[in-house]
Amino acid sequence: MKTAIYPGSFDPVTLGHLNVIKRAAQAFDRLIVCVMINFRKSEGLFTPEERVDLIRRVTDGLDNVEVDYSEDLLADYAREKGAHVIVKGLRAVSDYESEVQMAMINRKLYSNLDTFFIPSSEKYTYLSSTVVREMARYGADLSDFVPREIIADVEQKYKKPNNPSKRD
Repeated sequence: MKTAIYPGSFDPVTLGHLNVIKRAAQAFDRLIVCVMINFRKSEGLFTPEERVDLIRRVTDGLDNVEVDYSEDLLADYAREKGAHVIVKGLRAVSDYESEVQMAMINRKLYSNLDTFFIPSSEKYTYLSSTVVREMARYGADLSDFVPREIIADVEQKYKKPNNPSKRD
């Protein structure tokens, strides 16, 4: 059985992430979507546990997809799970440079680990979790950015008591 891991911060999971998940799920017998903690980034909008829940909700119909959370090195996590493939989505050439560097490091740490790059679908090349958080902060319509199942969750993070949203 070919097991692949799609790691990321997924804060929050976007339609671009979901597109990569669905495509990778067709290519591998088992896909583990793993929320990883990026210590270079500040504290997230959602806790890691909340991110796992959001991803589980949007991948509910994908039988070969599992969702997990890890603070380990990705190479160590992959070895522990018996995975030999990392899946990474690429939006632009700038993503490629840093992702190739990480792929080489991961392979150095775990020699049986390969990285498969999945180019973003054209309609999602501009999309990132950062863009989603910015749009949500200003009360923009998120239906073209995040799965419908979690729009309310993202919007709720920006609603403050005694400070109703512009959309109310």
